[in-house]
Amino acid sequence: MPRPRTHSKDDLIHRAMERFWSHGYSATSMDDLVKATGISRHGIYSDCGGKRALYLEGFAAYQHVVVSPAFAAIEQNTSGLSEIAAYFERQIALAAEMGLPGPGCLVANAMTEMAPHDPDVAAQVSAHNQRLKSGFANAISNEAPGMGRADIDALADFLVLSAQGLWSMSRIVETPKPLRRHAETLLDLLKCRITK
Repeated sequence: MPRPRTHSKDDLIHRAMERFWSHGYSATSMDDLVKATGISRHGIYSDCGGKRALYLEGFAAYQHVVVSPAFAAIEQNTSGLSEIAAYFERQIALAAEMGLPGPGCLVANAMTEMAPHDPDVAAQVSAHNQRLKSGFANAISNEAPGMGRADIDALADFLVLSAQGLWSMSRIVETPKPLRRHAETLLDLLKCRITK
């Protein structure tokens, strides 16, 4: 008879996600995953099919656990500049709480490590960035209803690029102060562009 499962698949995915988030895909071996999750290689292969499949499931879990709560503010029908500011502050505060320098953003990390040579990860990153762009565009259009679509899209793209850069920066700074300074400058530029 097969041995009964002694762990939760969700717990396995969550612990693996944290390992991939903090160390990256290439620097995480199967032995590292066994140590991080407390689950045997057999259990990992049985539940998820291996390291890459576990990474993809962890990426999806990250969207649910970290991304959706962060994006909620800018995705509301009434979102505006204050919600964009709240999005950045929420993420900076989370980075500070986790400890700086920190792991950055799993998606930003995936953009440079995995997406260039893994089409499945590239598709997940693209979907994430498109969702973030849509949220920013929503908040900008609410704040500046007379602005043209091309200008809204350009500003939203600028914010996505800036956000990914900010989260990458969080991997090398020791305090949240430079992150907040960059976010304030970004928001000042956005206000100037919207109100000109």
